[in-house]
Amino acid sequence: MPTPPPLILGSTSRYRRELLERLRLPFTCVAPQVDETPLPGEAPATLALRLAIAKAQAVATLHPQAVVIGSDQVCDLHGEALGKPGTHERAVAQLQRLRGQQVVFQTAVAVVCQARGYAQGLLAPVTVQFRALSDAEIERYLRLDEPYDCAGSAKSETLGITLLSAIHSDDPTALIGLPLIRTSELLRGAGIDPLAGPTASTAP
Repeated sequence: MPTPPPLILGSTSRYRRELLERLRLPFTCVAPQVDETPLPGEAPATLALRLAIAKAQAVATLHPQAVVIGSDQVCDLHGEALGKPGTHERAVAQLQRLRGQQVVFQTAVAVVCQARGYAQGLLAPVTVQFRALSDAEIERYLRLDEPYDCAGSAKSETLGITLLSAIHSDDPTALIGLPLIRTSELLRGAGIDPLAGPTASTAP
């Protein structure tokens, strides 16, 4: 069996790292150096896919023999992109806008391997219905969960799930930050089969 190429997650997100660990493949993490500023008039889905590809390509340029995963998520409020709040005040403002709204979390994943000439990206949109949250609920949630590094100011894997009344997705881990169904599809295309275990590899 041929030696599999190194696998790199082009991210420092602990959420994405923990999700990728579910596939039981050895990998390392490398921070991509990418400007995440939206382009003028850029739609949230287009932004998420562009950044996922850019992150994977940035790391693949430094590690051309590796298979590199890049991912990005943008909160899409009726066509407006909402990013990570960063502060408590911005998170309050985001959740006040999101309450009672149907929102799409545009999650994108890309896999690039320069040595194999492989570069593909996929979107995994997740539609979420927020409850009509009170200001007091928003304040209590933010103090308890501190989701300031999450697009849309909510961690669905913890207490953020209590802010929602419905989630619709065909890739269950997409809302947390890395759609594993699509990631597995792209890895197989790049020559890595998660079911083959730590020595996973398929023909290029």
